[in-house]
Amino acid sequence: MAGLYLHIPFCKRICAYCDFYRSAELKYLDSVVEAMHCEMDEQANFLNDKILKTIYFGGGTPSLLHPEQIERFIDHASRLYDCSGVEEITIEANPDDITEEYVAALRKTDVNRVSLGIQSFDDEELRFMNRRHSAEEAIDAVKRLQDSGIENITIDLIFGVDGFGEEVLNRSLDTALALGVQHISAYHLTIEPATTFHRRVQAGRMKEVDEELSEREYALIEKRLTEGGYEHYEVSNYAKAGFRSRHNSSYWHGAEYLGIGPGAHSFNGSVRRWSSQSLPQYISGREYESETLSQTEHFNEYVMTSLRCCEGMDIELIKSRFGEERLARLLAEAKTQIAIGNLVLNDGRLYIPTERFLTSDAVIEAFFEM
Repeated sequence: MAGLYLHIPFCKRICAYCDFYRSAELKYLDSVVEAMHCEMDEQANFLNDKILKTIYFGGGTPSLLHPEQIERFIDHASRLYDCSGVEEITIEANPDDITEEYVAALRKTDVNRVSLGIQSFDDEELRFMNRRHSAEEAIDAVKRLQDSGIENITIDLIFGVDGFGEEVLNRSLDTALALGVQHISAYHLTIEPATTFHRRVQAGRMKEVDEELSEREYALIEKRLTEGGYEHYEVSNYAKAGFRSRHNSSYWHGAEYLGIGPGAHSFNGSVRRWSSQSLPQYISGREYESETLSQTEHFNEYVMTSLRCCEGMDIELIKSRFGEERLARLLAEAKTQIAIGNLVLNDGRLYIPTERFLTSDAVIEAFFEM
């Protein structure tokens, strides 16, 4: 089964850390929405798998759309694909958009999961990141969704922010745990080029946190959330039983997905495709760049996505899909990482212990084929 991703690239305010495809030019919003419906029709045959399992509204800020616009996209998808078995329909939202009126309208749609971009429950840290909500507004948004009967809520947190250490992070975790949401994503801040944070670093007004602090904060999150009843199932993701992100999990397990909207990526099992035009160009006509994955690229992709997840790599799958020679090479190269505790080989699976996930990039790169 496949996934549908709808990218709403608009924001009222650009966050200091963000390098996603996004725009504050809200004058284009309605025209982009109409172009996205055209793109859905144009690209309906890109997927080999016509059965949708998940629909995800990401951004940007999808909550800038009225829920009626959200439902129109869902209805459109049901005319193009078999949506009878869709398990999860997620909308990302900013806390200050979650008014009583918005929630009441959202409850009339088929959306059954809300992802709140909170990032921190500390007002000073929120201002530093140029977020447009306060900690109190974030708490109110979660409670408003819970009171409405939405039973699958996830929140994003960011750690590793210069000037905001373990004490601030601990308080944010206290609040997140007290709210009792079903899912928490905790991302280490990465200073990306062409962001406000990058310009601050270049000007000497900010620095990246050191490795020791990163490790302490990561360990703190791991301890607090797992003790709080959350499963650490992917590098940055924690879920209560039964509440893993089905949409994001499909990416990590190689499922097909269609991305609709400016900057959205798609994958149909062999071809990866994306659009990267300006908004006016996207509105006037969609153009794409694409790449067809080689066997080596498929192998590297499997290594990268599977080792980010707690289940890790399936030994028999590697053997059947990529051959005995590749498997033998991988197992030989894994011995050093197993010896130092970065990898575990058990019950036919090779995986990174969750407490070592922070080192996953280095472990993964050691297995890449060039």
